[in-house]
Amino acid sequence: MTNIESPAIKRIALVAHDNMKREMLEWATEHKEELRRHVLIATGSTGKLVADSTGLTLERMRSGPLGGDQQIGARISDGGIDVLLFFWDPLEPQPHDPDIRALLRIAVVWNIPVACNRASADFILSSPLIGSPYQRRVPKY
Repeated sequence: MTNIESPAIKRIALVAHDNMKREMLEWATEHKEELRRHVLIATGSTGKLVADSTGLTLERMRSGPLGGDQQIGARISDGGIDVLLFFWDPLEPQPHDPDIRALLRIAVVWNIPVACNRASADFILSSPLIGSPYQRRVPKY
């Protein structure tokens, strides 16, 4: 096992499928003040929607289907993302499903917290660990 420190100011990735963008926007608006304390990274259209509607500052990657999911995954593997909030649509087939699976797999490999819906995002953001350093244990595969 290797320990990797997630800093007190977390680097949080926001990703939402088209049918979940409204849910992500409502959630981000509700948690705007807490999110403002962290570094936010998002896929293209999710990032634009959240930034335009909330005034939050986000670094935008490409749109998910155009490589944004893979960019987020690369950031995770490079230690540049501490939390993944990925509101995915379980009922709608996605043409870039292999990219989605790869993103979720890499998040699990690197042992970062992942929220796939509003309830789990609420739990992660309300945890006392969100605002303090955290030692993530990453197995040596």
